[in-house]
Amino acid sequence: MSRPLRINVKDGWYHVMARGLERRTVFEGEREHTHFLALLEKMVERYGLRLHAYVLMGNYYHLLVQTPHANLSQAMQWLNVSYGVWVNRRRNRAGPLFQGRFKSVPVDGSGSWALQASVYLHLNPVRVKGLGLDKRERKAEGMGIAPPPSPKLVEARLAALRAHPWSSYPNYAGYRARPPAWLTCETLWQRVGQSEQSPQASYRRYVEDALQTGVGEIATFGERLQGAVAIGSERFLERLRQGVHGKRSMQPAVRAWQRLLPFARVVACVEEAKGESWESFRDRRADWGRDVALYLGWRHCGRTLPELATAAGGMTAEAVSKAVRRMEHRLLQDRTLAKTVSHLEVALSNVRT
Repeated sequence: MSRPLRINVKDGWYHVMARGLERRTVFEGEREHTHFLALLEKMVERYGLRLHAYVLMGNYYHLLVQTPHANLSQAMQWLNVSYGVWVNRRRNRAGPLFQGRFKSVPVDGSGSWALQASVYLHLNPVRVKGLGLDKRERKAEGMGIAPPPSPKLVEARLAALRAHPWSSYPNYAGYRARPPAWLTCETLWQRVGQSEQSPQASYRRYVEDALQTGVGEIATFGERLQGAVAIGSERFLERLRQGVHGKRSMQPAVRAWQRLLPFARVVACVEEAKGESWESFRDRRADWGRDVALYLGWRHCGRTLPELATAAGGMTAEAVSKAVRRMEHRLLQDRTLAKTVSHLEVALSNVRT
């Protein structure tokens, strides 16, 4: 299996995740949690990173970091090795603590991309089956086919979110007195805007309102993040793609970047499959070709819904969102259509930039 391609960008933003070997526990008890937080503080000081958000979840952790010195790999290697060695001594164990290398996804630091990543990260404590947010249920909410959560369920979700002690969310939402010096909250507070009395109140409402109205958009963002090589605007992705180079052994990782394509190439593939021009079926009601193009564009072109709507010829972002969710639902029921989409994705993966 090829190693994931690392993109080290000066002043870049990254969503970082590492999981315990064989999904075993990484953090046992208060002492191990607090020691890892102490290492985060040292990492920020030692490597000059900006830590914007974190959550520790038993057998894995998520971080949202910024790298003024383009040194993410060095910083994360130091963090994981330092913590792994300490835990091995403490537990009298041997061998690796984490499952392979850490995963990192570059995130567009402009606009709302990093803000959405922080919300997705902070909601980890509530994405569990007991709160009606396991993988299947999140997907149903994302597709708009799940009923609204009951008041009792909303209350349970909010309680779990607020009570989780090993997260930066209480700092952002004002449930702790003040953030530690090694945690940078101001940037994302500004992204929310300050319609409330304080930035903490604005961020708290931004996140907690989502739990009360449903987590469809956040679930959709999470699915996209898990399968992405990068998240952001087309300009951001193109800038990263231009800097991607690799030896023959790295080609599978390099080819992953080629799946982030201009929407026009997605349209061309769908046109070939249908034997019609985009203009002839773009505005046709309930046409599978239009919905497939928008679905594939959302998955592979790295655009926001408004950007995708513009590229599609002046649709609304709401119409694009409905088309994507409609296609997700159809693919679960229509095997023939699912096979067609699978063939189109293979064709897109073979397109060279």
